[in-house]
Amino acid sequence: MGIYLNPGADLFLEARRDEIYVDKSALIEELNKVYGKSRKYVCVSRPRRFGKTMAANMVCAYYDRTVANEVFDGLAITMSPDFACYRGVADVLRINMQEFLSRAKDMTDLLLRLSRIVLRDLFREYPDIEYFDREDLVECMQDVYQETQRPFVIVIDEWDCIFREYPHDTAAQRKYLDFLRDWLKDKAYIGLAYMTGILPIKKYGTHSALNMFTEYSMENPRNFASFVGFTEDEVEGLCAKYDMDFAECRAWYDGYCFPEAAHIYSPKSVVEAMLSHRYDAYWNSTETYEALKVYIDLNEAGLRDAIVQMMGGASISIDTTTFQNDMTTFTSADDVMTLLVHLGYLGYDIDRGEVFIPNNEVRREYVTATKHGEEWRIISDTLKASDDLLAAVFEKDAAAVAAGVEKAHLETSQIQYNDENALSYTLSLAFYSARRFYNIVRELPAGKGFADLVFLPRPQHAEKPALVIELKWDRTAETAIRQIKEKEYAGALADYAGEVLLVGVSYDKKTRQHEAVIEEWQQ
Repeated sequence: MGIYLNPGADLFLEARRDEIYVDKSALIEELNKVYGKSRKYVCVSRPRRFGKTMAANMVCAYYDRTVANEVFDGLAITMSPDFACYRGVADVLRINMQEFLSRAKDMTDLLLRLSRIVLRDLFREYPDIEYFDREDLVECMQDVYQETQRPFVIVIDEWDCIFREYPHDTAAQRKYLDFLRDWLKDKAYIGLAYMTGILPIKKYGTHSALNMFTEYSMENPRNFASFVGFTEDEVEGLCAKYDMDFAECRAWYDGYCFPEAAHIYSPKSVVEAMLSHRYDAYWNSTETYEALKVYIDLNEAGLRDAIVQMMGGASISIDTTTFQNDMTTFTSADDVMTLLVHLGYLGYDIDRGEVFIPNNEVRREYVTATKHGEEWRIISDTLKASDDLLAAVFEKDAAAVAAGVEKAHLETSQIQYNDENALSYTLSLAFYSARRFYNIVRELPAGKGFADLVFLPRPQHAEKPALVIELKWDRTAETAIRQIKEKEYAGALADYAGEVLLVGVSYDKKTRQHEAVIEEWQQ
């Protein structure tokens, strides 16, 4: 067993020994489908702290011929009919590219060091092979394969660190990509190439130097969707085991959605919440808010407006096709928002082509990132007023509510304000503080129609009143209250035992004034 060649199962077993271990070994079944075939090149990209390294260690342990079958006892993959067919069939090379980058003075040094270290392990394992050129990595791997007829599985973790740490050094990036292409592409000795990172593979124009890879990203993870994070069933089971409220967990950490997996949770955050028995922001705790702020402060045309609307609960249509898969080449707000999808700061609905802020944990990052700087003053002022507005609703102070919504409108007036939809975005941002206590539902099916906004207290805040909010553009707030009653919107809360407040909010486009009416619903 070498350091990089056939590294064994120690790192994977460390993960299995953790207090919380969620079995994601079914991922291997998907890899077995492409092993030794033309689609044997797999690139998995997802945000930091989303389990990429653990999965890489698992893949290494499975294919490593020096690892015993018992390492996988009790895991889902053992139920696959192909488990024994591919278990231990390869020589595995595990490369953490960040490790090599941190020790190299430039790209030439990095690639030379990588080649020399891999060659050292090959020569130790296979000393008797007659190598044609002992300084050529590709030639030596071909020589080993020719002798053993045993393919290599190459696992590269943090493959994209070069693009993240040296984003402007295009010459180094090209040299790196050319090395990977020459090492991996069209090589018979490759049984599987599995790369993980945060970014998808870098584009140059319309092409990629690594176009043989199939990509599974936050934009479109396809059949790998259930391995991006924790699924709803997995999280519900953990909440039951650790006696944690599942609805609260969903509000904090759910929000990443894909056609193949509608609810994906941030795994780092769920684990920390279970172990500490407290819901809080954990995913980004090792990185400052500047990581987000640097991108939203770019304010590519329309970006600030989009951020404001998403903080108010909106989804924004974007075009992801112009994104160049790096952290510097931005030609539009869409490019910046696509990067934020890959970094985990936005969710993406591929069917609708829309991005959104996925959950309360991530939304807090946007609040922090917009607290500082004159360019975000309109947001910070609105958020500061949000507590007062919510208190005014609780006190049934309609005049104060109308004044608070009016203030939010003035401070977010860059949003086109000409219909009930725009009024809804303004109101959602104005009531930002409510997200600490409520699940906010737009267009809730209720009675004889759809309630515009319904604020449902989460179980930990059951003392708060539920809110049914109806919005009217150029009509009266009384009309809004009357519609709630006539269409029985509040009936959707018939089983709710607490207080329910009916809130009508209107905007008169002639007087440019807001009006509010608040009543307690009598069940």
